[in-house]
Amino acid sequence: WQNNTIYNNTLKNQFFADKHLPMPTEIERKYLIKGTIPKGSDTQISQAYLCTDKLRTIRVRIEDDIATINVKTKPSDASSTTITRMEYEYEIPLTDAQEMRECAIGEPIEKTRTIIQENGHTWEVDTFHGANAGLIVAEVELESEDQPVHCPDWIGREVSSESKYFNSQLMKAPYNTW
Repeated sequence: WQNNTIYNNTLKNQFFADKHLPMPTEIERKYLIKGTIPKGSDTQISQAYLCTDKLRTIRVRIEDDIATINVKTKPSDASSTTITRMEYEYEIPLTDAQEMRECAIGEPIEKTRTIIQENGHTWEVDTFHGANAGLIVAEVELESEDQPVHCPDWIGREVSSESKYFNSQLMKAPYNTW
């Protein structure tokens, strides 16, 4: 086994040695909703957190029948209001995700995600259930932090830097406890 790991790492290093691949990043803004959102494509999401702190989160998600594990990190020198994070996400077997949920911190977050194409952006609107019922948040991913966002009429106040709206915080302090 040990030799196989060394061999695999050697192959990986050779493959990526000359490829200057960018670090996978997520740059997103988060907004509250005002009014009625338009119809879109819906999926059901259940996600649980294995690790959460100021600099990183590790999450397992089941979206319909697809399971993923996700790691998000902030550089240690990043400001508390930065909307840029490094993000790594990998598909995993559904049974693994179900087992990992049993080891999670707190209760899983349950939500319906609606994808809406509007004003040149893809909006992900999360309608929360359970202890977070009543909360609806829209997210939009950007190419850079200074990219202009053309908000539709149903988008309300920006909450990108308010940690209480982060999914990793909602499982610790649910919306219905505010």
